[in-house]
Amino acid sequence: MTEHALSRNPATGEILARYPLQNPAELEQTLETSASAFATWKHSSMTDRVRVLRQLGEQLRLREPDLSRMITTEMGKPISQARAEVLKCANLCDWYAEHGPAMLADQPTQIADAWQRFRPIGVILAVMPWNFPLWQVLRGAVSMLLAGNTYLLKHAPNVMGSATLMAELFSATDLPAGGFNLVNVDNDGVSVAIKDDRIAAVAVTGSVRAGAAIAAQAGAALKKTVLELGGSDPFIVLADADLDEAVKSAVIGRFQNTGQVCMAAKRFIIEAPIAEEFEKRFTAAVQALTMGDPLDENTFLGPMARADLRDELDGQVKATLSEGARLVLGGEKVAGQGNYYAPTILADVTSNMTAFRQELFCPVAAIAVARDPQHALEIANDSEFGLSATVWSGNEEIADQLALQLEVGAVFINGNGASDPRVTIGGVKKSGYGRELSHFGVHEFCNVQTVWKNRR
Repeated sequence: MTEHALSRNPATGEILARYPLQNPAELEQTLETSASAFATWKHSSMTDRVRVLRQLGEQLRLREPDLSRMITTEMGKPISQARAEVLKCANLCDWYAEHGPAMLADQPTQIADAWQRFRPIGVILAVMPWNFPLWQVLRGAVSMLLAGNTYLLKHAPNVMGSATLMAELFSATDLPAGGFNLVNVDNDGVSVAIKDDRIAAVAVTGSVRAGAAIAAQAGAALKKTVLELGGSDPFIVLADADLDEAVKSAVIGRFQNTGQVCMAAKRFIIEAPIAEEFEKRFTAAVQALTMGDPLDENTFLGPMARADLRDELDGQVKATLSEGARLVLGGEKVAGQGNYYAPTILADVTSNMTAFRQELFCPVAAIAVARDPQHALEIANDSEFGLSATVWSGNEEIADQLALQLEVGAVFINGNGASDPRVTIGGVKKSGYGRELSHFGVHEFCNVQTVWKNRR
């Protein structure tokens, strides 16, 4: 039986820390402090809540070096990308502090004496992944806290150092003790928390398997869930696209964070007339990427977060090659220390192959060729996932038509896909349901209450 969450450096294999799992009594105490904080925080003024967000943003900038280094050493993200994640979180706090209050103001209706009010619902249990140890947490936590809820984090076991640092950031603000809380438990402990009356709702970012299991338990307890699950995002390049810009975007979209991104470009669907040229330019650009020590400022590709994930990936690549795909680049574990996997390009990928059907959460690109835009659309929609998509085309009308028909939660046209507080993100099909960010994310965890006076 596991007794600790283990933090291990994926670049060296070194064990960084062991974090003891909470026993039932400790879990009970954590739930109680979270509930007690909610009893106070739900009555806080919007001024108080905004002040906490501003303070949090200041703490993020003040402690950026510590936070960035922790992210890099725990899950291998290159240090420059880790720093960008921290600063993105700080900007998130500023943005919600500026624009969030208007999202939570009472909204009028078509009835003079009736309006909608946004009230907090309670303690939100958040089960979060390791790939963006801060951003995945804070993009939900900030909006939930602004709405008057409190936040209970069950983080991935391999990034508990990052979780602990986040708790320290909140402790330096005026948020009541327990307003942002950590719970370090196994799956059974998560189940206990979900059933507990002090938990109002559950937010999950993670695998389809984890999301389905948690949603089933939350549903049995009649508690709302918001799920942001896997993705196998299509990246469509039509024959009239700006190929240089499309290739630049493809490299970032696939290989940033060593490909360990839910919204990463994963299936590259290239219109036939430019398929050969795209492959040539894309391959050259990927070959130019620097892989190495993630603490080196010049490194773009670091190790994968865990050894077991690298082994799983190697199996997916080998399976795809055995199914008839063509190996353009890479396709192997890098010898030596650390969980490094060679940046890989697979071509001639078809819809029945492993790299097409499964999510590749890794530095591997799968290229399929489409006869025309309609065929590209058919290939893109032939997936059980529906998180996001990218379309590159010189014809805005055609791109818009594809966007209207793509079965995904977000479409990016002639630009890089990204999560941004100004727009909502979330998926359809097995990529989940519910939305994060923008005003939609704020309202997900509110009691949208109707108040109607003097109705006769």
